[in-house]
Amino acid sequence: MGSEHVPVWFITGCSSGFGRALATLVLERGWRAAVTARDASQVAGLVARHDGRGLALALDVTNPAQIAAAVHAAEGRFGSIDVLVNNAGYGYQSTVEEGEDAAVRALFEANVFGLAAMTRAVLPGMRARGRGQLAVVASVAGYRGLPQAAAYGPTKAALINLAETLRLELRGSGVDLRLVNPGFVATRLTAQNRFAMPSILTPEDAARRILAGLKGSGFEIAFPFGFATWMKLLRLLPYRLYFPLVARITGLGH
Repeated sequence: MGSEHVPVWFITGCSSGFGRALATLVLERGWRAAVTARDASQVAGLVARHDGRGLALALDVTNPAQIAAAVHAAEGRFGSIDVLVNNAGYGYQSTVEEGEDAAVRALFEANVFGLAAMTRAVLPGMRARGRGQLAVVASVAGYRGLPQAAAYGPTKAALINLAETLRLELRGSGVDLRLVNPGFVATRLTAQNRFAMPSILTPEDAARRILAGLKGSGFEIAFPFGFATWMKLLRLLPYRLYFPLVARITGLGH
């Protein structure tokens, strides 16, 4: 009898937050994983604790040469990639007027263009093999326009649209596309927020929910359930109700 296949994961954005927590869960389960961060030293300790099952890689997803090198290194070490979790990205809180051009462009480069480039590097191999799983990490902040999210929100809205497009394009290919829309998670990104965050989760809780969702069959992994459902309901409201309600909730109403 042949040995059971041990899945190979490639997870971007693992220096902290639920990217790091997810990489930890994957390695603890005995799976193999390329664990990336802009500075590989940030994930070297995590990888070292798991008996050669992990590979720490330096990866800036806005750098095409680094993407190619990281994918090559991962496949050279473990073989073909079974699961790609596109988690790399960051937040930038601002109004439209306050947003600095360089900062907004950098956000789109990392959150949207970097994710697309990373996907293009791995997807052809999955198509050729007729199997694989891609996860696009977006946010419930991408459902509708929100105050102070003039840069971050549009990047996440773009990722939701991209994931929906990919899901259709991959029909019949054997490649599974999942959209991950978390609510508030206690990370360095949400630490910037200057308002109360309902139903905020720990990175470890978020990682467990993502892993469970990837094992399931649904397209979207949105959590926590109550907050995500409330945000989905807001998406259904007509503008004449949506704008005054959100203005009142966020303290912009009079």
